[in-house]
Amino acid sequence: MPTIKSTYLGNLRTEMEHVQSGTKIISDAPVDNNGKGEAFSPTDLVAAALGSCMVTIMGIVAERDEISLDGLSWEITKIMSSDPRKIAEIIVKFVWVNPVTDHKKIQKLKNAALTCPVALSLDPAIKQTIEFGF
Repeated sequence: MPTIKSTYLGNLRTEMEHVQSGTKIISDAPVDNNGKGEAFSPTDLVAAALGSCMVTIMGIVAERDEISLDGLSWEITKIMSSDPRKIAEIIVKFVWVNPVTDHKKIQKLKNAALTCPVALSLDPAIKQTIEFGF
């Protein structure tokens, strides 16, 4: 059974459906690549997947070690190269308003984030700049 079913909607727009949940995502080509930029671009989704995966794996560790991640947020900046057109760098900046104070627990969470499946799956040519604001 497929994980995702997709349809081309025309005008450089796609719709993807997560088969198990029925959740749908629309993607649109960015303005600088002939699109309307009215939704996440495919490369935006790659960048978003990195941050989301990092926090998901941190969450697994946090639940196991009884750490509250309340107040954790992050911003992602995607930098494209033009020749060839591809993702050159993804910058993830974490901010945690009320982090735990135990240095070992903090390091365990950081290690979990840096070894998430998406981080390990991205081409090494894509620079991953991760800033932990805690």
